[in-house]
Amino acid sequence: MADKQVVTYCRICEPLCGLVATVRDDRLVQLRPDPDNPLSRGFACPKGIAMAEVQNDPERVLHPLRRTPDGEFERVSWDEALDGIAARLKDVPRDSIGWYFGNPATFSYSHPIWLNGFMGALGSPHVYSAGSQDVNNRFAASALLYGSPLLVPIPDLKRTDLLLMLGANPLVSHGSLISAPRIKEELAAIRDRGGRVVVVDPRRTETAKAHEHLPIRPDTDAWLLLSLLQVIFAERLEAPFEARGTEALKTAVAPFTPEHTETRTGIPAEDVRTLARDLAAARHAAVYGRIGSCLGRFGTLTALLIDALNLVTGNLDREGGVLFGRAPLPVDHLARIGGLASYGRSRSRIGGYPDVLGTFPAGVMAREITTPGPGRLRALFVSAGNPANSLPGGLPADRLDLLVCIDLYLSDTARQADYVLPATTFLEREDFPLAFGQLDLTPHAIWTEAVVPPRGEARQEWQIIEDLARRMGLGVGAIAPQRLAHRLGVRPGPRMMLDALLRIGPYRLSLRKLRRHPHGLVLADHQKAGTLRKRMLHKDGRVHVAPPEILAEIRRLTEADEPADYPLRLIGLRELRSHNSWMHNVPGLMRGKRTHLARINDQDAAERGIADGDLCRITSARGSLELPAKVTDELAPGTVAVPHGWGHQGGWSRANAAGGANVNDLADPEDLEPLAGMARLNGIPVRLEAVSR
Repeated sequence: MADKQVVTYCRICEPLCGLVATVRDDRLVQLRPDPDNPLSRGFACPKGIAMAEVQNDPERVLHPLRRTPDGEFERVSWDEALDGIAARLKDVPRDSIGWYFGNPATFSYSHPIWLNGFMGALGSPHVYSAGSQDVNNRFAASALLYGSPLLVPIPDLKRTDLLLMLGANPLVSHGSLISAPRIKEELAAIRDRGGRVVVVDPRRTETAKAHEHLPIRPDTDAWLLLSLLQVIFAERLEAPFEARGTEALKTAVAPFTPEHTETRTGIPAEDVRTLARDLAAARHAAVYGRIGSCLGRFGTLTALLIDALNLVTGNLDREGGVLFGRAPLPVDHLARIGGLASYGRSRSRIGGYPDVLGTFPAGVMAREITTPGPGRLRALFVSAGNPANSLPGGLPADRLDLLVCIDLYLSDTARQADYVLPATTFLEREDFPLAFGQLDLTPHAIWTEAVVPPRGEARQEWQIIEDLARRMGLGVGAIAPQRLAHRLGVRPGPRMMLDALLRIGPYRLSLRKLRRHPHGLVLADHQKAGTLRKRMLHKDGRVHVAPPEILAEIRRLTEADEPADYPLRLIGLRELRSHNSWMHNVPGLMRGKRTHLARINDQDAAERGIADGDLCRITSARGSLELPAKVTDELAPGTVAVPHGWGHQGGWSRANAAGGANVNDLADPEDLEPLAGMARLNGIPVRLEAVSR
């Protein structure tokens, strides 16, 4: 049979780059970039191309597995697995059943809707996600500022003159909380038209090397932002703006002069003053923060201050500043009537943390399992996630009555499960970028059918959830149209629901129309400015720049101290050929004898007698790990950088053989940011020493 060329798109990260798959006899042979995708235009990163190896990996889970009394796994039928799970759940109170979903779940148009509908039907509050190790602080800040966690501004890269980025490295990440497939070119274009890109980061990242680098001490972004605001207000540089809490914000930032914050951030006072003046004077400026600014002790405060800085410089909701994108789906309408804009509607049993988009911090999950009392978490589903590796403190699976994992691999977490259910890859399912339309730099829509049939007995997550729900007598309805259908006795599939939502969305699309544009359909040249006032959910229709929770965080910032016996600060690091904890089993990404390394500032290394390649020990208050050192001048003094996602102990031989250590073992599982429950994974106090052999 002749090879077929099938157009699709990547679902590993936000750029959603176009791909072309070569298929022979229903088997994927190759992936390559799609030259006709109107946004990625022939670009795709190594991870996207390497999905062909994930698709065909001989170590993929392809059949339902059940743990035997001797601790091994046996293959069972789908009926045996789902009947067994349903039977065991009969003995667990419904409000003691939980679900944790990882980052890949958000790239499916059906998976999150069905799992949330399932949990809603159970009436259980125990929904957790990888968002509390990633981005929930951004959603919490938006809820406080605009009344909706879904209103997330994106920098207008195509029209800005000055871009200030904190904790972002898009030349490696390819952009996050923004969908711009050729973001490297977008940043270069700012410079080429006479603008500037300033990168604030403790490390001279790949992006910082290509643009202007402003080094900063780890976890001090909030201090810098407060001082920038202080200069703008003190020198009366602010643009006209309207907000609630302006005077309270001015009062709160007044003590944070650049001279005062220099001792915290390491940034000279005059550099801060110059940057503040440049932001205020620029014709178009945008301030943008990402993961490095999210994972410290003050992530929500930092995200809110970023938007406040955009606001007072006249760049919020403005061309060339930051914009609030509009998705092809009626997201704003669903947020108003369907309960999608949840923040603080409920509180976690342990710690009293507010929910963010209906999820609680994954950092409390272990204590929810081990702490006795009504509502204790006793049964857990994990889909597209690996909390045993990604959570500080790991997962006490032995304390659960039931653990079910839905995954591609026998991951570190699935290795401990009672049942492991095989999921499809994104190449084995139809799809639409449901969660990312509002983040598009250039508004567009794309629909794909499955590229190949599922291998083995793999099923889509929504199908697994639907089949289990039927066995349990549950109706799955996460959003208002789905719940209405259930009341009429209809259980619509995701394809039907998506088509209906597209038809009532702002662009009046349909699946039929999208099928005529397999490479994707551009809907407008730019996202619109001036839309925020109509979309905010605060009753007074104003931006709230100084809510009480944020003023309390500013006070907490000034009172925070650090242990003197841990003088260095540990930060994370994203690698081009890694993606969190699930792509280290791919031969093409592990070529070249890749090794897990600790990057150490050259001065710090010399003081401790550590040479390049030496084994070093990094110790925090929670534990220690040993890694080979990579001595470099790209880090600010006092900073150690270790990539996450290594140190595997699952059923994936190449990933296990890669070695390394789980850097999250150094994090304190109880050190959670109060407004979003973010785990503190950046700026961890550590000490460093050479390991003698």
